[in-house]
Amino acid sequence: MKAYIAFPEGKSKALTMSYDDGKLQDERLLSIFNQYGIKGTFNLNYGLMGLDKKPPRFEKEQIKELYKGHEIATHTMTHPTIARCPLTYVAEEILEDRKGLEKALGTLVRGHAYPNGSYSEEIKTLFRQMGIAYARVVETTGEFELPDDFMEWKATCHHNDPQLMEKARYFAEFHKPQYLKLMYVWGHSYEFDNNDNWNVIEEFCEYMGGREDIWYATNIEIVDYMTAAKNLQFSADCEAVYNPSAASVWLVLNDKVRAEIPGGQYVDLSALIK
Repeated sequence: MKAYIAFPEGKSKALTMSYDDGKLQDERLLSIFNQYGIKGTFNLNYGLMGLDKKPPRFEKEQIKELYKGHEIATHTMTHPTIARCPLTYVAEEILEDRKGLEKALGTLVRGHAYPNGSYSEEIKTLFRQMGIAYARVVETTGEFELPDDFMEWKATCHHNDPQLMEKARYFAEFHKPQYLKLMYVWGHSYEFDNNDNWNVIEEFCEYMGGREDIWYATNIEIVDYMTAAKNLQFSADCEAVYNPSAASVWLVLNDKVRAEIPGGQYVDLSALIK
């Protein structure tokens, strides 16, 4: 039996967005995302938050409601170029940022975007040890693949990519379910004010939103889902599977049957294709 890992509901495409720094323009960006059903991850510096800062950013008390339905991830306390810093200082920057955000949100914060795109192998190891599940870099691939290393996660493109809509159309029109494809766009919401081009993200979200064949997900939702998928335990003939995770994972069987494998259950796959 042929069994493919699929995204939720048997989908083979996912879209995620990632925006840094938590400045006031995030509010307008969030309204666009919410209008079209797009999910984003927002990477915040807890130590820089406050309307009295220059430039002003949201108050700590605002973020839980403002970013509801999306993910908040770490971006260090004060946005240093961390590859140039002692590891003890880097550890304090990430731990205090995570602690502050978790207190404000009342939930776990496990993602990261490297400030100034700065990182090293030592920092990747440190962050894993401090509970960070993934980290985004600033380099992009122009492609639609899942990363080999979630601690060095490269997006498809920045929203200022002149080929953004060309990439979007290619992704939307891609219909080969034997491949898992991810489109990942990143940026800073204040860039839309600086460049007077809010139309770029509005056009993109209007075009990409509301599609039944795309899973709209935050960064951490993708990481957690792919971790659960990796942990599936198949019988030798691939006719049965056990899911040791708490969350469901979806498969596509023999190119036609979409199968949900609930958390904690053993499933006879051969019975599903009869």
